[in-house]
Amino acid sequence: MKQILLFLATMLFNCCSSDSEVMAEVSPKAEKTLVVYYSYTGNCRAIVNTLTTQIQADVLEIQPAEKGLKYEANGYALGTQLLNTIKSNPNHADSYPAIDPVTTSLSDYQNIIIVTPLWWSQMAAIMQTYLFQYASQMVGKHIALIVSSHSSGISGVVADAKRLLPNATWMGDALWINASNHSKRASLIENWLKALNFAEDQTTMDKMCITIGEQTESVTLVENAATKALIEKLKQTPVTVTLNSSGGFEIWGSLGFSLPTSNQQMTAQPGDVILYNGSNICLFYGSNSWSYTRLGKIEGLSESELRTFLKAGENDISVTLSLPTTTNIHNPAFSQQGEGEIYSLNGQRVANPSKGLYIKNGKKVVL
Repeated sequence: MKQILLFLATMLFNCCSSDSEVMAEVSPKAEKTLVVYYSYTGNCRAIVNTLTTQIQADVLEIQPAEKGLKYEANGYALGTQLLNTIKSNPNHADSYPAIDPVTTSLSDYQNIIIVTPLWWSQMAAIMQTYLFQYASQMVGKHIALIVSSHSSGISGVVADAKRLLPNATWMGDALWINASNHSKRASLIENWLKALNFAEDQTTMDKMCITIGEQTESVTLVENAATKALIEKLKQTPVTVTLNSSGGFEIWGSLGFSLPTSNQQMTAQPGDVILYNGSNICLFYGSNSWSYTRLGKIEGLSESELRTFLKAGENDISVTLSLPTTTNIHNPAFSQQGEGEIYSLNGQRVANPSKGLYIKNGKKVVL
């Protein structure tokens, strides 16, 4: 079973920077996790709001095409009619009520969490429509299910989900949140997430984070044997190295381990992250020509900002390499965070933050 920290990832986030403080936006391809929900009374929406305080995920709300219908009126007559129509011919598209068009591409996501209400011991008809229409795009996806009901058991909803998604990989048992435990949904969700078996590959494979002091920046990695081996290393634990300035154009030093090389004669440019002699990493704030293996490039910093970030001219510089999914945003240190306090992604309080990605009030922000 994977822990939720690895999931965050889930999933996580391209570590990047901007010139002004904004809430960090998360792209679907970086997160690889989608929460799909339909809410009629608002209970499922509350569940989703709680869920997304504990994980990084995109959210898609399913809406009926015909608005304002009262499914519960006259003894739930309309809701029952919709369910019975589906039940009479579940393999025909016309049996399902129309929903608003959906533009979200499921190809961007590895894990999908479905949050749905129960209607008379069955899955709400609106959510059934979505799953019926998009079942072919969920083949092989890792699926989890949260069901909201007043008091009825959820076995019928689970059966509907497995009928509609016969080729999905289920991450674990469905979570049942009802009227009696709705107020405790935060702890219920937390424990449920810890028990799920998420997809194995949760790393944003083309990204790495570099942290120096209290500042973290994003590296876009190239695809080669060296970066694949480095990613596997960083999946186990972040790597901290000590680098020194050299030649007026780089900081460099030993990784403490070797990576495969594919050396080519090149002219490294400011921001380039380079492997030298198989076991040394070089971070460039200037230029130099040599036979190197390219690893990636630090994004979003000018040459002068690179010199500041890389502490050009200094020695014994502590540099931490990590993957976005291993960034410990749920470190217990953050739970004790005071209003307005700012932390680095490694959980250290920052008194005077410079430009970069930080945690403020429990959320990622870019300063």
